[in-house]
Amino acid sequence: MTSLLAVSASPSARSRTAAVAAHLLRRLSRADFRTAHLRVRDLPAADLLAGRTDGPAMRRALDAVAAADGVLVATPVYQAAYSGLLKTFLDVLPQSGLAGKTVLPVMTGGSLAHALAPTYALQPVLAALGARHVVRGVFVLDRSVGLDDDGCPLLSGDAVPRLDRALEEFVAALPPKELSTSGALCADLSGDPAASRAY
Repeated sequence: MTSLLAVSASPSARSRTAAVAAHLLRRLSRADFRTAHLRVRDLPAADLLAGRTDGPAMRRALDAVAAADGVLVATPVYQAAYSGLLKTFLDVLPQSGLAGKTVLPVMTGGSLAHALAPTYALQPVLAALGARHVVRGVFVLDRSVGLDDDGCPLLSGDAVPRLDRALEEFVAALPPKELSTSGALCADLSGDPAASRAY
């Protein structure tokens, strides 16, 4: 079974970025992909800052990236770029840490002025890490993402159809042996509009 990993890199405990990543993973799991969510903020800060990779939490995180066929990289926009938290994690990956993987960049922010940040700020560094294919990224406005009392996403506006289109492109770009699953994803995306609103 295809293994897909979301790496979300917001320092916030109630993160819209992590909520968007969780929404995407839920959609993918409904299409029979094996999914996991790595929240970088949960990793030991001292290990991240020092670039130490021998601790158990860091080893598990790096092994999860290595084992994934596809990776969703989600970050808030900070200073017109990706978060420092994401940078600390990308810095501990091997030089070809994304080799052979399909990658979907996802960014959240407060202004449409940052709408191209996934392409200009995030895509180049993901490509430099050897990604097999970096699909067109998606930007989600903060105001389109609400959180319920449990921290689960409540998406509004045009966020849902744009995220669905991004997922379709992501699945279609996975290694050829997995393409047969893309039809199941497309059917799921069109068959249950309510499910895409919240969970």
